[in-house]
Amino acid sequence: MPLSNVAPDARNTDFITLTGGEAIVEILERADVGPMFGMGGFQLLPFYDAVRRKGLQHFLINDERVGAFATDAYARMTNKPGVCDATLGPGATNLVTALVESFNAGIPQVVFVGDTHRDHSWKNMTQEARQMDILKPAVKEVIRIERSSRVPELVRRAFAVATSGRPGPVVIDVPEDIAHEQFDYPVDDLWIDPATTTFPAYRSRPDARQIEKAAALIAKADRPLLLVGGGIHISVAYDALKNLAESQAIPVAHTLSGKGAIACTHQLSAGLFGRYSRIANDLIETSDCIIVVGCKLGEIATKRFQLFNGDTPIIHLETLPEEIGRTTKTDVALVGDAKLGLEDLAEALHSESARAMAARAAYVAEVPRRMTKWRDGAKDRLEATETPINMGRMLNELNNEMPEESVLVVDGGFAAHWGGLLYDTKKPGRRFVADRGFASIGYGLPGAMGAQLAVPDQPVIGITGDGGFNMVLGELETARRAKTPFTLMIVNNAASGYIKALQHAMYGDYQSSDLIEMNYAEIAKDFGCQGIRVEDPEQIAPAIRAANDERTVPSIIDVVVTRDPAKMLPGVDNRTLKVTKGDRPV
Repeated sequence: MPLSNVAPDARNTDFITLTGGEAIVEILERADVGPMFGMGGFQLLPFYDAVRRKGLQHFLINDERVGAFATDAYARMTNKPGVCDATLGPGATNLVTALVESFNAGIPQVVFVGDTHRDHSWKNMTQEARQMDILKPAVKEVIRIERSSRVPELVRRAFAVATSGRPGPVVIDVPEDIAHEQFDYPVDDLWIDPATTTFPAYRSRPDARQIEKAAALIAKADRPLLLVGGGIHISVAYDALKNLAESQAIPVAHTLSGKGAIACTHQLSAGLFGRYSRIANDLIETSDCIIVVGCKLGEIATKRFQLFNGDTPIIHLETLPEEIGRTTKTDVALVGDAKLGLEDLAEALHSESARAMAARAAYVAEVPRRMTKWRDGAKDRLEATETPINMGRMLNELNNEMPEESVLVVDGGFAAHWGGLLYDTKKPGRRFVADRGFASIGYGLPGAMGAQLAVPDQPVIGITGDGGFNMVLGELETARRAKTPFTLMIVNNAASGYIKALQHAMYGDYQSSDLIEMNYAEIAKDFGCQGIRVEDPEQIAPAIRAANDERTVPSIIDVVVTRDPAKMLPGVDNRTLKVTKGDRPV
């Protein structure tokens, strides 16, 4: 029987004999972990056998990177740390790309990696590598277990590190002899702090004096603007953001990672800002106070550091102090949790609410008016009837067909930018999942699988390119085995689309950016999944409905989109512009 999640006040003398692998699973059971992915080797066999006997959910993956992508998406949807594992050597090194994604995006994972028997380490053991050195820069911390007695303590430590501050992945390196060796564990050492089984584990408030300074700047502003990043999801700060925005009449723009901070259909939503924008970049130009929340202000968000004029005061609310001022001068630094910081700002500005709403009425009325104008200007894409299909039409059909509780998972790069610009979330929350920590392609399928496991009763749809799908195609077998009925839309342009579009803009010619024409719907059928090929825009909506209705196996919608590289991007990419010193590209 599971023990209490809380450490007892008084220690007892009861002991239980467990292998190190079994002791790990005892702590995982108490942490109530979700589905795990991994590929076992001899080193972690006791861990696998304990998972089997406990009845915990674990899936064999065909590539360790994909397993970590899946648990990353699960963590984003549940605010519980993802858990995955790998064998030593190639299993460990295969994890790197996915772990950097989680590390950069602030997503906690607890990752178990087998290692050599310590009696024989560095004697040319099979698959032996300097894996701790390789993994260390990809994660928050690497913890090696050197004594069997410390297994429970160090697994607890991994959860604490993963979920605190800015969350991130933690690797636990488990030598073979630790995993297999039996030890008499005190029963009262088999516990975990419940606060560390979700994230953020412990929150901190910004300095009250800095809150006062920020509130004073906001109060005197005529056109304040909130710019929100992925930290809003990590903090689950949706209510706090909405309260501040509505009570102070402040529009809200978001990054790719911050989409869903408020519903895209909300009257105060200014949409995406940065490299691609609807109306938000124009609002930034005329703003007299910018409030940045949970955003690192990196290259995409700042149009390669050209978006801000240097004169508008910037308030930056961020949990990691070293991110403040890293790319953009900050006037007021608020170091702390997004939810608590937004609540404190709202409280400090409470007496200003009525005045602010009256004074900014005309300003906030601009937002829906500008958005309507933008939609009118985008009709040629949103309602395009051309074949091959315009991606704008594809995203518009998703907007029309997907219910408000649905989740859209977008692969890195091409799919993320189109989805970020054109897709509308209909309620606040993590309804748009983009792997923007590392922007690696190949996330779409495993991300949709992990998200579907997190919300089994909600429609989950992923968008990936044909190149991204090619990377992970074999995981359709995993998805079927996991019984995850998500839908994956493949943007089939027979190319590495983003690269081809950039080559078109810069050189007018192409190298190593074309793919063979494939029918992915037929391939999906060979995997035992539902496969639908769409070549006419009028077929998109029926295909989405058919996919949503299928709840036993994954569905693949193979969408044949434009082959014209001039139409492959949702707008002008600022990197393709020739910029001279002093220029600010629009």
